[in-house]
Amino acid sequence: MKNLVTGAVLLVSLALAVPALAAPGQCSITGLDPFDCDVTVDGGGITFALPSGETFVFAHEADGEGLGYLIAAEPQPGRYPEELGRFVPVEGEPGCWLGDKDGTKFCAALEQ
Repeated sequence: MKNLVTGAVLLVSLALAVPALAAPGQCSITGLDPFDCDVTVDGGGITFALPSGETFVFAHEADGEGLGYLIAAEPQPGRYPEELGRFVPVEGEPGCWLGDKDGTKFCAALEQ
């Protein structure tokens, strides 16, 4: 049985984990079913690879909020990540955040 760590515990990990720590977890993002992932948590955010090979990055700023970015599967010089806008925690759904730009929602939980 998998125990998953979400919400406040994940955010505390954001504040305390330095250098980056990758751990197995469960992720989801709008348009995809939940999938197993390796979640990298550091003092500045959360990163995980999507099944397509793209990388999702959540850059934590304050109060559980931050900016989301999508990095192409095969990044090229001079190509910037796609900005997904500001994300805020979803009330009642620990470990999930909702974007203000187009309603993208992502969730990340670490296995314990």
